[in-house]
Amino acid sequence: MGYTDAHDTSVLPRNLFSIFLEIFVYFILMLYSAEPWPENATLYQQLKGEQILLSDNAASLAVQAFLQMCNLPIKVVCRANAEYMSPSGKVPFIHVGNQVVSELGPIVQFVKAKGHSLSDGLDEVQKAEMKAYMELVNNMLLTAELYLQWCDEATVGEITHARYGSPYPWPLNHILAYQKQWEVKRKMKAIGWGKKTLDQVLEDVDQCCQALSQRLGTQLYFFNKQPTELDALVFGHLYTILTTQLTNDELSEKVKNYSNLLAFCRRIEQHYFEDRGKGRLS
Repeated sequence: MGYTDAHDTSVLPRNLFSIFLEIFVYFILMLYSAEPWPENATLYQQLKGEQILLSDNAASLAVQAFLQMCNLPIKVVCRANAEYMSPSGKVPFIHVGNQVVSELGPIVQFVKAKGHSLSDGLDEVQKAEMKAYMELVNNMLLTAELYLQWCDEATVGEITHARYGSPYPWPLNHILAYQKQWEVKRKMKAIGWGKKTLDQVLEDVDQCCQALSQRLGTQLYFFNKQPTELDALVFGHLYTILTTQLTNDELSEKVKNYSNLLAFCRRIEQHYFEDRGKGRLS
């Protein structure tokens, strides 16, 4: 009981069906991916001025920077219910032709299937290193942003609840904000961040920035002269941290300690946004 005999051939037809189904879905996705990038491709995020939070704003900017680096046009559309429109429940997501894809990782793969890649010039060792640094950013900077938004009482009381619930009437605005806070706190507890103090979180941010600063050095980008998705991800988070008004400047001061990271952010803003008629981001 509870297992299947290894010699039981009755499971084979179902397994074969699953394999054929996966192959069919793969070819359908490749068929759509092979279509050229449309001029009306759209990126969805929450309302910029009054709703979007630090972590989501950073994620959206990272995707925008990545697409700019790939020379792919994208129109940014702000919707109050963008989080609930997303297939994964996370923003940003892009609508390209008949496809809807959310979050940077899947978007990078989707764009690669269309023939656009920023990291094809890297060797296998460099690709592994790039992925390791991207994991570092997601595990440290993103988690720190979520902690600050939902676990730091001052930020929660003065900023997070009001912004997150701003599009909705009372009492839905409070219900949704407390539900989200409960979800994030549960995640923090699960990954061992539940009992961290704000000072400990800020120290983690500093260590992450130090590692990024050392890897960047005096180069234009993390892998010398051409940007990769790592550059887009780091820019999205660091630039948003530097330009987002919080209850104090402790978080942004950690980034400001590293002059090469500041120059890196300014370089990408100027080259991929200002010089292309997008204007300053801040």
